[in-house]
Amino acid sequence: MSPIFSEIYLQYIENTVIYDILLNYHIVGYFRYVDDILITCNKTTTNIYDVFNAFINLMPTMKFTIEEEKEYKINFLDITILKENDNLSFDIYRKRTTTDTIMPNDSCHPKEHKLAAIRYLANRMESYILNSINKDKENNMIKQILYNNK
Repeated sequence: MSPIFSEIYLQYIENTVIYDILLNYHIVGYFRYVDDILITCNKTTTNIYDVFNAFINLMPTMKFTIEEEKEYKINFLDITILKENDNLSFDIYRKRTTTDTIMPNDSCHPKEHKLAAIRYLANRMESYILNSINKDKENNMIKQILYNNK
């Protein structure tokens, strides 16, 4: 029940108090998935640290951290968002601790589970808007993962 109540609470806060913060600080985009939030703003009109402090003051019992874009890119969930000449491009993001291990072909898992892991990788590559270079890179990564897992 705890995750359900957490989600209900966050949605309530988003639709009441956070909505006002977004308006007051001229936030361009607000995207949340569970407990990860991506906020986009114009740095000339918005001080992101003021927004960060508004969130902290809003819910002092919750822990917030901030990560700013570096070298015109930022990671959010499993994507890397890159700013290039006033355009956005995307790439698949993997943490440094990510391994290329999925369910090996010779494991005792049902075949459907093994195929689901492969379909996930392929569907992600096809559903994200990747440029041809990043798509080729991801395709090669998937081939390497499949090879390493027999």
